[in-house]
Amino acid sequence: MGRVQDDETVPIAELLDERRRLLNVAYWMLGRSQDADDVVAEAYRRWYGLSDDHRDRIAEPRSWLVTTVGGICLERLAPTGRSHPGPVGAAPPQDLHEEVSQALLEALDTLSPAERAAFVLNDVFRMAPGTVAAIVGQTEQECGELAARARHSLGTRWAHPTTPQQHDRVVRAVRQACVAENPARLTSLLAPDATVFFDGGGKVRTLTRPVHGARRVTHSLLALLAGRPRTTLHCQSVNGRTGIVVRYGDEVAAVISLDVAGDRVVQVWAVLNPDKLRHWNRAATQEK
Repeated sequence: MGRVQDDETVPIAELLDERRRLLNVAYWMLGRSQDADDVVAEAYRRWYGLSDDHRDRIAEPRSWLVTTVGGICLERLAPTGRSHPGPVGAAPPQDLHEEVSQALLEALDTLSPAERAAFVLNDVFRMAPGTVAAIVGQTEQECGELAARARHSLGTRWAHPTTPQQHDRVVRAVRQACVAENPARLTSLLAPDATVFFDGGGKVRTLTRPVHGARRVTHSLLALLAGRPRTTLHCQSVNGRTGIVVRYGDEVAAVISLDVAGDRVVQVWAVLNPDKLRHWNRAATQEK
């Protein structure tokens, strides 16, 4: 890559290998071949949008492109916009030699964006720790911890698969425990190592780091949902699964999705970022 000089050209085979690798990274992170194509096209658009001088200063164009693809994927994996795998049988990029398990992709979709990126880049593509850290935006040690947590979470799901009916039943029980402000009941519905992620987008005051452990998750959720006269909780479809929509008056104030393994919640996503809730509030307005 880079600006092509008179005495320097890039072999077509190398260009194809580069694009193949970028497609594979994007596909494993997002789970759909169309999304992978879009991300890779955007990465190349950004590359050619750089000035010639800027491109010439990039010592390793392939590394720059992989980092850019990873960053775009992380943007698309934001909680309310997490990309879900296509229908069973959806074809991966033709260049992906290994057969990709649809079940594994669905399991990856339940991880946090950072966990998924760390796991895919570290365990699937065996990238150098420094490269993984640059893409995820955390230290090498933190990325190692994220990948380890992802492995544990995936192992739990494989050991305790959950049907849609079980998922719906557990989420409705969580909603009831929150409405009743019953910490003992809520804790009993959480896995001991449950995690909650809060996304305020820097526009709503909330915890900026994940909270781990059933008791701490219970405390943080009940504090977030502390009963106020105009606050209501409703079970609705969130990203294709039963979730909890929190309203303050007529306004959607939070959307909570839960990942369930067996009969316990293993991860909770609480989105409070008003930018990401706009479509929820627009939909509520249109329904009136």
